[in-house]
Amino acid sequence: MNLKSEIRNPKAERRPKGEGRRAGVHAPARAIRSSELGLLSDFDFRSSGFPVSRAFTLIEVILALGIFAIVLVAMNTAFFAALRLRQHTSDVVEEAAPMNRALTLLRRDLQNATPPGGVLEGDFRSSGPGGGTATSKGAPSSIAGGQYGGLDFFTSSGTLSEDAPWGNIQEVNYQLMDPLDKVHFYGKDLVRSVTRNLLATSTQSAEVQRLLSNVDSLDFFYYDGSQWRDTWDTSAGDTNLPLAVRMRLQMAADPATGNRAPEPIQMVVLLDSQTSTNRTQ
Repeated sequence: MNLKSEIRNPKAERRPKGEGRRAGVHAPARAIRSSELGLLSDFDFRSSGFPVSRAFTLIEVILALGIFAIVLVAMNTAFFAALRLRQHTSDVVEEAAPMNRALTLLRRDLQNATPPGGVLEGDFRSSGPGGGTATSKGAPSSIAGGQYGGLDFFTSSGTLSEDAPWGNIQEVNYQLMDPLDKVHFYGKDLVRSVTRNLLATSTQSAEVQRLLSNVDSLDFFYYDGSQWRDTWDTSAGDTNLPLAVRMRLQMAADPATGNRAPEPIQMVVLLDSQTSTNRTQ
C-alpha cells in the first residue's frame, strides 16, 4: 500500500462552505458593498429605503417671494388707508365738537328763557349788527373787546351747586367778539357771557366763555306769530317773549386754502314761556 496516496495535501484541499463555522472556526468577514445600503457605488444609482425631501427650485422661491411681496404691499396699503381714515374722522369730530357744544348751550338757554317782569327776570332783547349789548340795568357789559351785536336774556338753565349761593336764574349774553389770537384765527369768536349774581347793587363781571372760533356772522330772528323780525326788545314795547327764535351762524372761509365758506347753520328754538298781560309801567 502506497503511503503517499493516503497523505492528503492540505493546501490542495478546499473546505466546503459552512464547514469552518460548524467546526467552531470563524469565517473572515465579508466585505459589504456600499450599493447594498442604497448608496451610489460602481457608478450605478439605487434608491434608498429612507424618504428624501424634495427641495424647492430657484423659480419656486422667486415666485413665493413675489407673491409674499404683493400681499405685503396690499396689507400696508389697507393699513395706511385705515389710519388716514381714522385721522380724518378724528379731525372732523374734533372740529365739530365746539360747534355742537355752542349749539347745545344756546338751545338749552333759549328753551329755559324766562319772561320779563319778575324780581330776578330781566328783559329779553337783541341789538342790531355793530351795536354793543347792555346788561339788564342799562350799564355797559363788562366784556372787553370789540362787540358785534348779540342777544341778551334771562334763563333758568343755571346749575345749582352747594359751593355757590346762586340760584338757577342767570343772565346770558351771546355775541361775536374779536379773537384773542388774530394771527392764527381769521374770523370772530362766538362768546357766551354769564352773570350769576343778579341781586348785586353794582355791575358784576360776567364769566366769559369763548365757544367757537372763525365765525363770520351771527344773526337772530324772532317770530311774533305772523312774521319773523330781526330785533326784539321787551324794554321798548315787546311785552312777551317771541314764540320762536331762529339763529343763523355763518362760518368764515379759510384764506389760506382759498375754499369757499361753508353753508350757514340755522337752528330754530321754540319758546314756551310767555306773559299773559302787559306790564304796568
